[in-house]
Amino acid sequence: MLAVLFAAGLFGLFSFSIFMPHEVQVLPGADMDAGVLAGSVSSTLVLAVPLPEKPRPLADPPKEVRGIYITSWVAGTKSRIEPLKAFLDSTDLDAAVVDIKDYSGYVAYRTGLRQFKDTGAEKQIRIGDIEKLIRELHDKNIYVLARVSVFQDPVLAKAHPEWALKDARTGRIWLDHKGLAWMDPASREVWDYNLALAKNALDLGFDEINFDYIRFPSDGETADIVYPAWDKVRPKRDVLREFFSYVREELKGALISADIFGQVTVDAGDPGIGQVLEDVYPYFDFVSPMVYPSHYRTGFRGYKNPAQYPYEVIKYSMDRALARRETLLASSTVPLGELRPWLQAFDLGAPYDRRMIDLEIQAVADSFRSASTSAEWAGWLLWDPNNRYQGYKN
Repeated sequence: MLAVLFAAGLFGLFSFSIFMPHEVQVLPGADMDAGVLAGSVSSTLVLAVPLPEKPRPLADPPKEVRGIYITSWVAGTKSRIEPLKAFLDSTDLDAAVVDIKDYSGYVAYRTGLRQFKDTGAEKQIRIGDIEKLIRELHDKNIYVLARVSVFQDPVLAKAHPEWALKDARTGRIWLDHKGLAWMDPASREVWDYNLALAKNALDLGFDEINFDYIRFPSDGETADIVYPAWDKVRPKRDVLREFFSYVREELKGALISADIFGQVTVDAGDPGIGQVLEDVYPYFDFVSPMVYPSHYRTGFRGYKNPAQYPYEVIKYSMDRALARRETLLASSTVPLGELRPWLQAFDLGAPYDRRMIDLEIQAVADSFRSASTSAEWAGWLLWDPNNRYQGYKN
């Protein structure tokens, strides 16, 4: 029999003196004022437990984003994410770009969407409670971006080889130099698959969707690629421009950003991957060229090792990108995206300590100050694949 029942505190703390077996059921989301909602003759107690409120986008997002990249593995590992939260809390950083689908093709959390279960994309769940992560970052006033790697996707290629790039020599799935499979950028099915994930992330409370690998492959035996959807006649840039337009149409009202090669800021035409700066500006709120000095070719602007010249490389790249935006704006009938570059925070070509990172940031700031442009200063993002950010901490 039930001897004692009393409630204390907001959620109700119950003490029981039990002389016979009882079954206790917990119903999430029930009305807490009801207390014990029902009790059956079999002595079943139903206790009301409120569901946490769904995260919502930040009401007042930062105008100048200063962010870091976080892998899904790190985001889902308590011993790694907690120090990063403290790091964000103790610096001037105000944004986090979190992988929700990376180069592997696996999604980071359970989406509740059938297509991701069917493809096997949910076989490596790395973030157990995505809403909790978003909520905790928002509580610290951190702007949270969901990063989606689009056309590089081994999981989807295995599940739907009819949408994937093939190797003309073997007839099998084509792989790049890292052994990773790619999807055909002209495939509408691939577009819809990735947009379903983007919409899901927005429903969960992410502030922005950051699209990466929105290009044709560049590394590997690209001459041997067979495309199931692209006819190899239509220019690559036209294929991507149509994709960009489709993304904008499907995600009306949402904040979206595009990651592009840093070299695209200085190359007048298509460097062979379909990315042209003028084709990106009209469709995204933010354009993020990856202006990592270590990734520029030897001899760029006369520098034998561009990684040793972070200020000069980035200042030149940003100057060119801003000038091209201004030229396009003169004839554009739609608003253009703002520049918000990815900066190098990893050691490659040279040690990237705080001095080097500060030179990168200074180059971006000086470019905006010196340029005759209507573009707004939208900030920057730091990329460290290991998520240590020792250079920025020191």
